[in-house]
Amino acid sequence: MEFLSPAADRQMLFDRAGTLLVTRPAALPPQPSPGQPGIPSRYLQSHPDIFVAVLDDGQVLAFNGHVDLGTGIRTALAQVVADELCVGFGRVRMILGHTEATPNQGPTIASASLQISAVPLRQAVAQARQYFLDAAARALEVSPDCLSVNDGDIRSPDGRCLSYWQLLAGRQVRLEFSTDVTLKDSCQFSVIGKPVPRVDIPAKATGTLTFVHDVRVPGMWHARVVRPPYTGRDGGDFVGNSLLHVDRASVATVADDVRVVVIGDFVAVAARYEHHAIKAARLLKVQWREPPPLEPLADLESALRRQPFTERVLLESLDAPDRQAATTLRRTYVWPYQMHASVGPSCAVAQYGEHQLTVWAGTQNPHMLRAELSRLLARPEGEINIVRYEASGCYGRNCADDVCADAALISREIGYPVRVQLSREQEHGWEPKGAAQVIDVAGSLDEQQRLLSYDFVTRYPSNDAPSLALLLTGVTSNVPRVLEMGDRTAVPPYAYPNRRISCLDMAPIVRAGWLRGVSAMPNSFAHDVFIDELAFEAGQDPVAFRLRYLPDDRAADLLRETSVRAGWIAGQTGSRGVSDAQGELHGRGVAYARYVHSKFPGFGAAWSVWVIDVAVNPTTGQIRIKRVVVGQDTGMVVNPDGVRHQIEGNVIQSLSRVLKEQVVFNGQGVVDHEWGAYPILSFTEVPPIDVFLLLRQDQPPMGSGESASVPSAAAVSNALFDATATRFREVPFTPERIRTACAGLTLSG
Repeated sequence: MEFLSPAADRQMLFDRAGTLLVTRPAALPPQPSPGQPGIPSRYLQSHPDIFVAVLDDGQVLAFNGHVDLGTGIRTALAQVVADELCVGFGRVRMILGHTEATPNQGPTIASASLQISAVPLRQAVAQARQYFLDAAARALEVSPDCLSVNDGDIRSPDGRCLSYWQLLAGRQVRLEFSTDVTLKDSCQFSVIGKPVPRVDIPAKATGTLTFVHDVRVPGMWHARVVRPPYTGRDGGDFVGNSLLHVDRASVATVADDVRVVVIGDFVAVAARYEHHAIKAARLLKVQWREPPPLEPLADLESALRRQPFTERVLLESLDAPDRQAATTLRRTYVWPYQMHASVGPSCAVAQYGEHQLTVWAGTQNPHMLRAELSRLLARPEGEINIVRYEASGCYGRNCADDVCADAALISREIGYPVRVQLSREQEHGWEPKGAAQVIDVAGSLDEQQRLLSYDFVTRYPSNDAPSLALLLTGVTSNVPRVLEMGDRTAVPPYAYPNRRISCLDMAPIVRAGWLRGVSAMPNSFAHDVFIDELAFEAGQDPVAFRLRYLPDDRAADLLRETSVRAGWIAGQTGSRGVSDAQGELHGRGVAYARYVHSKFPGFGAAWSVWVIDVAVNPTTGQIRIKRVVVGQDTGMVVNPDGVRHQIEGNVIQSLSRVLKEQVVFNGQGVVDHEWGAYPILSFTEVPPIDVFLLLRQDQPPMGSGESASVPSAAAVSNALFDATATRFREVPFTPERIRTACAGLTLSG
């Protein structure tokens, strides 16, 4: 079953003989916590959720509401199902994200798919396995405990055999989901923990995978949107109220079927042929009011300090009131706005009908998108069907949801199915940016050079970037919504006796959402550069100093093992500003973090350690990454190769962000509309990456997707200090910043 028509295919499973279903009664969807992203919905679907379907032809279908954004969860979840059900991996097919087929398990964020949403799937599969064991035991007149299973064949000690498929013949079995089940022990795993090739790669490598960009439906038109001049801004009275005039006659000569759609500040053109829509979008004459000037963002630190805020104290403790500070440091760390920079511009297809709206989407959050479209079109969620296809990956919120709303709105207005694809300029300009951040830290050592105090304040201007069509048409208020998203990994991992941790929640300045690592990556940048600075002040080796104050045993184990893997030598230092005979400076840095996500105090994902070696040319400012060693404790590893792929991807993406990426703004909005203005790491700059997995198969699986990105900036900054004797506290570490910092250094050893 391909599930290209999710509602019909789902109903076929309910009607089909020779099928076992584990289902859960329909329930209201999970509601977003106060201050967290999400859209409240009271939609109660008319059908039960299916978690697993076992068919008498040997197929196993499993359903999860999350989607695969390139993280490999389609493969890993199938491994979980195959192992718990005791069937071959090749029998299992994962159905992900379709709103008419999968449970609403919230957005695909925070690397939580295996850590959280896989748990009910595993429990459902265990129920199915136990049903078959009990049925076989009755038929064979033996105890279930004496039976063994291999690829669905159940054998008794005397050699008799019944298969799952035989036990299902002609039957319709319905099991109501229960958490009261016995799961396999880790010592029984046969598929979990094995390196299974990702199921999506062959089709991608051979060009046969159908992406959302490839979707075509009968009678489909093509459309392009024309965005307002306030590029990348979504808050303020001018949003949705800036359009003065549209000259429809300006596109009359393009083709006789060109349609122009205007609702508030939402402007689009549509035609039967794509090249006509592209030409019409280019020629359409539109007059806009001049938007008010954007808050100056050239000096990010000053800009964020000017913003109104609400302080939220996360933690306050005073465990060493009598100890006196001998050394006190006050530091500020600055993080820029950054893009998701999806290689392919977002695309969607929508068909608005009298009884149903169907949207073929590359969204990260299908069920949340359905609620947004319900609000946009004033249509019940039960009449909206999101069919999820793969798209250009984002690891966060890009324009995938915006273009779905665009297509749905245009289809309603013109009466035809519509395909909308953004231009590169629109994707770069309007995607919700990863938010800038300014972090102030004051910390101290006592007279014995022990950690004493840590005062941490982080400023984070972000919201959840409602779909543009909602804002441009005035359906949703243009007053920015303040979310509590700056607190990810805000509490340091080190044992400071006296601590005060606070987050200054503020409205977004420009359109911003979440990017991989959310606020944890900047917060950890501050934590682990600061501990490095304290280690230097104390005259201690950076690894030994961290180990002294890491109360988490798993963190300490990982740091020790990774430093050994990297060949860390205690007390050894780099160039510290004195170049070698070739004019290069060399340094090594270490950083540790555990990604803590969701509403504070949140959930811990995987533990991660970086050790990185760099070479710096002080004349050009160029940084060469010589080697990266990344150690990670992910708990139970489902697919070791998949985890390694994710870690390697994190290294490449986060190095690009740390070394190169920052969004530039002018008075109207985003300036970086093409790749020449927004550089990313090239293939030739990718360093050797050594991944070390500390396996703990007897522990629950932790989210591994984002964790390895979190220590990256601190590790690079610490290595730069070891090379140049200069601290770098503002990302990205561009050649210009390196040259400025290295001016006056000794250029030969």
